[in-house]
Amino acid sequence: MSTSNHKAGFVSIVGKPNVGKSTLMNVLVGERLSIITSKAQTTRHRIMGIISGDDFQIVYSDTPGIIKPKYKLHESMMNFVTGSLIDADVVLFVTDIYEKFDEEDVIEKLRKSDRPILLIVNKIDQVKEQSEIEEKMAYWAEHLNPTKVIAISALEKFNTDAVLNFILDNLPEHEPYFPKDTLTDKPERFFVSEIVREKIFINYKKEIPYCCEVLVEDFIESDDIIRIRVVILVERKSQKGIIIGHKGEAIKRIGIQARAELEKFFEKQIYLEQFVKVDEDWRKQDRALKRLGYKNK
Repeated sequence: MSTSNHKAGFVSIVGKPNVGKSTLMNVLVGERLSIITSKAQTTRHRIMGIISGDDFQIVYSDTPGIIKPKYKLHESMMNFVTGSLIDADVVLFVTDIYEKFDEEDVIEKLRKSDRPILLIVNKIDQVKEQSEIEEKMAYWAEHLNPTKVIAISALEKFNTDAVLNFILDNLPEHEPYFPKDTLTDKPERFFVSEIVREKIFINYKKEIPYCCEVLVEDFIESDDIIRIRVVILVERKSQKGIIIGHKGEAIKRIGIQARAELEKFFEKQIYLEQFVKVDEDWRKQDRALKRLGYKNK
């Protein structure tokens, strides 16, 4: 294939937690690849979503929200952000209508970047006055001096076509990086763990969702069913009790919700087994973070 009439490149979606990065990527890819909840820091990995046309291929990277690290886990999450900025051919910097940004180190990296940067002000469906949107767009145009500033509602899919047009205008000429039918770089097991983890985020409060990780121990597929065994890791024995709940009711609820979501995702019957295991302070341990894919071996 000649590169002269085919565009391909890496598009990094970055921004603070909970501004709508995952919602935007799912809209742009047309598939639900990233988990979405109202809680911050639900995205922990760099997740690639790939969309291909006859003459283009866009490789999106949904990244963890930009935070000041408290744990080694957070440091690994921020390394995914930095890596995606280094690889990027186009950067989508997502904020929302409420936000002012205080992580100057990331702003500084973006100011020094020679990549085209689209500044996206999201959640405009929550604003009554047009002047608020204009003020926010003017603030970012001055503060970051991006290639372009646009306002969207990812949730309502309003003006997301403008995002796609910007990307296609700025993608370099290149042959495809992946086969045209590839949707993501992640294996099936990854999406199992993400779906179970999402249900934990939805059903538990305070620190519990953040201390959990989900490991897929078995993924056995036959013609009519997929048999899956997952282990939910927690950091404390008390957290294990909360996850399981009174007479196992809490973990049963997680299983019912996750199984329904998995059956939609894989379009197959799912048999799901869940176990809970204590791995003390796993978020702070290099050993655990390597095993869980947050650090290179």
